[in-house]
Amino acid sequence: MLKDSPAPAVFEPANAAPQPVSSVPAAAGATVAAAGCRALPTAGPLAGKVAIVTGSESGIGRETARALSAAGAAVVLNGRRPERLEATRQQLEAAGATVATCLADVTDYAACETLVATALAQFGRLDILVANASISQRAYFLDMAPEVFRQVLDSNVYGAVFPLKAALPHLLASRGSITFISSISALNGMPSGSAYCAGKAALTNLAHTLRLELDGTGVHFGVVHIGFTENDDDKRVLDAAGQPVPIAYRKPRWQKTQAEVAAIIVRHIRRRRQRTVISALGWLIAIVHTNLPRLGDWVVLTSMRRLRRFYE
Repeated sequence: MLKDSPAPAVFEPANAAPQPVSSVPAAAGATVAAAGCRALPTAGPLAGKVAIVTGSESGIGRETARALSAAGAAVVLNGRRPERLEATRQQLEAAGATVATCLADVTDYAACETLVATALAQFGRLDILVANASISQRAYFLDMAPEVFRQVLDSNVYGAVFPLKAALPHLLASRGSITFISSISALNGMPSGSAYCAGKAALTNLAHTLRLELDGTGVHFGVVHIGFTENDDDKRVLDAAGQPVPIAYRKPRWQKTQAEVAAIIVRHIRRRRQRTVISALGWLIAIVHTNLPRLGDWVVLTSMRRLRRFYE
């Protein structure tokens, strides 16, 4: 039976043009990471660690940044909307978090280099990368414009690959952690989500390949498959023509809160798991797809009909 796959080690304490922002002084009870850099928190299981969370201006990314901060990490926030990014920075700093921000499109490699440079300039090191930023869709493959398919695929693949490529030398130096935020839709095809599903599935195989290539380096590669989760009211996905549209309604009882999901992500990072699947439906899909694929398709199609044929 499939299950979470922990590695033995546990983390111990220790665009427009892309623009790094934030020069807020560190709070009391912190230590300086390197000469000229801001002080790092000293309390919590991730004290002394520095994390980048892509797509953290809102949603699950924002709550993951909040949870990492609560665990003692300094966090570099990232997004493409300056007002939203600044509002999130203020919100987290008001709660005592040590954060910096970088306005950057993570499908642009040069912007990702600036994102990593922000972490190093602000905090002097990099220990954790959470590749969370992505675009989803609500469109059937037959109807999608080719450029829209590519936009969704690029967001989910290169939006994770480029930050990792820029960050990897520093994560090798710190024996750090990389976590790809995926979806249970990577475990089985989902109608109306062709590019999204393909992109998320690619991350699973990328993590596996890099885990083998870099065996013995001490770097952690993990994937978190998220199930139904509450969304910000203004969240949008792309339709077949590339226009932003609201996501389909989902009953609250089918969803976890963003804070619950973020707590699971941070636990995954601390325990350096290879894979975490969130939700009973996700485990059902994973198990049935592996052992009884036709039954797996039936489960998915039945679920899709209940959810107005849309799954994110």
